[in-house]
Amino acid sequence: MVAFLLPLQLPAPPLHTRPLPHHRPPVAIAMASASTADSPNPIVLGCGAASVDYLATVASFPNPDDKIRSLALKVQGGGNTGNALTAAARLGLRPRIISKVSNDAQGRNILKELQDDGIDTSYMLVAEDGNSPFTYIIVDNQTKTRTCIHTPGYPPLLPEELTKENLSAALDGADMVYFDVRLHETALIVAEEASQRKIPILIDAEKKREGLDELLNFASYVVCSAKFPQAWTGASSTPVGLVSMLSRLPKIKFVIVTLGEKGCLMLERSTIDASEADKIDIEVLLESLEKKVDESSTTPNCITSMANLRISADEVGSISGRLLLGTAEVIPPDELIDTTGAGDAFIGAVLYGEMVAIANYFDSFEVYHMD
Repeated sequence: MVAFLLPLQLPAPPLHTRPLPHHRPPVAIAMASASTADSPNPIVLGCGAASVDYLATVASFPNPDDKIRSLALKVQGGGNTGNALTAAARLGLRPRIISKVSNDAQGRNILKELQDDGIDTSYMLVAEDGNSPFTYIIVDNQTKTRTCIHTPGYPPLLPEELTKENLSAALDGADMVYFDVRLHETALIVAEEASQRKIPILIDAEKKREGLDELLNFASYVVCSAKFPQAWTGASSTPVGLVSMLSRLPKIKFVIVTLGEKGCLMLERSTIDASEADKIDIEVLLESLEKKVDESSTTPNCITSMANLRISADEVGSISGRLLLGTAEVIPPDELIDTTGAGDAFIGAVLYGEMVAIANYFDSFEVYHMD
């Protein structure tokens, strides 16, 4: 990895820094059961943000008009798409990225670090003038949370800058397309072409953004933040919001909502119609799964309902499918750093799991089936 070379006298760790040593290196193990020498690793195309993060760790988040000192400062790669594709690359996929930077120190290093992680940057645009996107991130050392202040790159990526030839080449051989809903006008063009080619699409629905509703109509899979299902649907709870999302978006195969230290929740649509089956309320179903959680366990588990249930929510109707509850690993407080990029890394893992390891994914967990 190449250190960040900036005109400022700042610490210069590499972009998209590698995992801490106590985590098991994933690449050699990840692909062993998923591919052979005659079977190249799957290709994922991402369209969205790649930027620079300036992370200042502080003792606690400042009050208005405070003057405080940072405990540490790091400069590293960021952007939802840059982060997610880096995670996917380290798990063994072959990512490509559509984005835009400027021909400045930050932009050149963004390109270099992505390339060093095995990400194909051939379809990124580089502006001769302007500035590459960057984000100031304040990391609260007490709560391990972060607050982001983003400055978009300039000039922005315009849809007409992505030629038909480059779009076609970027999608050739792609097994999945991923959007973080930045660069939404360009993303819609990519989504339309990917849909015509019947390439599955995964959407990162972090929050309501311009162009999100249009992109969701193309989605095969959605990963969203804890607040999104209620915010987007107006539902009374997250589980009800998940039923509403699958009811409104018939192309979607599953929606995953990330829940931080509580893990994640996934509602998966069934290919078998269960409309004649007895209804089961999603709130009741979730409660039954939560009772199966082993509170003493520090390792992640997946607890799943039976398949082909008629899962209902009084406000929005019902869908045929199953509900899955994933718990998170319990990490000792002294090993916690912050939550920067956690959701992006999760999406990188979802991309990997869906494309090359879905059949083996649950084998790595202890799975409970509800009677």
